[in-house]
Amino acid sequence: MTGEFDPENTLVVETTKGDITIELRPDLAPNHVEQIKALAREGFYDGIVFHRVIEGFMAQVGCPHGVGTGGSDKPDLAAEFNDEKHVRGTCSMARSQSPDSANSQFFICFDEAPFLNRQYTVWGQVIEGMDNVDKLERGEPVTNPDKIISMKVAADK
Repeated sequence: MTGEFDPENTLVVETTKGDITIELRPDLAPNHVEQIKALAREGFYDGIVFHRVIEGFMAQVGCPHGVGTGGSDKPDLAAEFNDEKHVRGTCSMARSQSPDSANSQFFICFDEAPFLNRQYTVWGQVIEGMDNVDKLERGEPVTNPDKIISMKVAADK
């Protein structure tokens, strides 16, 4: 953790494989953090599957269709690329070819992915439960995907 525990900037993600705690980094990507928190508070992520899980790379979630083609009804975000590295447990936004197309889909890195650095917006870090991320069913697409049961801002629990 980068500092004192801040419930307003901590996500508690209950998945079919166990809980994951993510420290949000508004210092790196304030607009992305605000959108993720707003979507979590609306229950957007509840029931959404990890549709793309690649061994040694990352687990992606956040498409309401469960296939990687959609986002929320909120506007896409302008990129907030930063110097934070993509390492084990990094939470970063998925996007299309356009740098300013991130919306609701994000991924959690299983391992270092330096080729993503400064190309995708890092907005958080898993601080507990990375072992549960490791247990997620693999696939691209995943045949029998795990899902987020609920995703809440810790301050709201």
